[in-house]
Amino acid sequence: MKLPRRSACLFLPLLLSLPACGTAPTLGAAGAKTVATGAAGGATSVGANGQLERCDRSLGTLAIVEESNQPWVSQLTATYRTTSTVPLLRMIIQQSNCFVIVERGQGMRQMQGERQLMQSGELRKTSNFGKGQMVAADYTMTPSITFSQKGTSGVNGLLGGRIGAVASLIGGSAKSNEASTMLLLTDNRSGIQLAAAEGSAQNWDMGFMAGFFQHGLAGASGFSNTPEGKVLAASFMDSYNQMVKAVRAYKAQSVEGGLGNGGVLKTN
Repeated sequence: MKLPRRSACLFLPLLLSLPACGTAPTLGAAGAKTVATGAAGGATSVGANGQLERCDRSLGTLAIVEESNQPWVSQLTATYRTTSTVPLLRMIIQQSNCFVIVERGQGMRQMQGERQLMQSGELRKTSNFGKGQMVAADYTMTPSITFSQKGTSGVNGLLGGRIGAVASLIGGSAKSNEASTMLLLTDNRSGIQLAAAEGSAQNWDMGFMAGFFQHGLAGASGFSNTPEGKVLAASFMDSYNQMVKAVRAYKAQSVEGGLGNGGVLKTN
């Protein structure tokens, strides 16, 4: 029924008074998650990824340091809008219980600030901030991105062979996102590299052809592009898993005559 112009105008104030339509935020939205899931508290993990390697005992204390002058760090911010790999790595490492994380990043400035307040006399005498309380980092882990690229290959290859007839529906609109990452583990006392691990990950962006929509799925938008940051997160978890496998069976390297005493490769 079409309302007269005057009647329609009578409803306008009511319509303007209604709140904007929208949905409430959803906690733990599946689409926002990476492979790094859940939480960590001490040696306890909650909701950790089942593919994450774990240790029965911690191997030492660990600091994670990004080399901020590396080109891939600015690429994270400019391209993937991810500011740092450190929070991601810190959580999965604590969940694994293989290392105890010590703060050497942004939180370090706050720690120093609290100690300055103590020295200035502003804090209560019972605050118990003093020298000799911080824990040393036995090891340093350095992350890096070896390779990360969107749309590295199309459907007429690996994907087509794997999904068979479905590939004919997707056509050439399926592209892969790939990443390769590395982690280095260094002993802070000797400076010796203890371990190095490479990891990789891949996912597929799929856009459905218009002909597919005409067979009962009209109006669907297909699968949206998966953020490259999720591929990077998966690659770093793969790197860490490889490293854990190596250090669990760790055997120290030795050099005849002792480390740092000239080595066995002599010159004439």
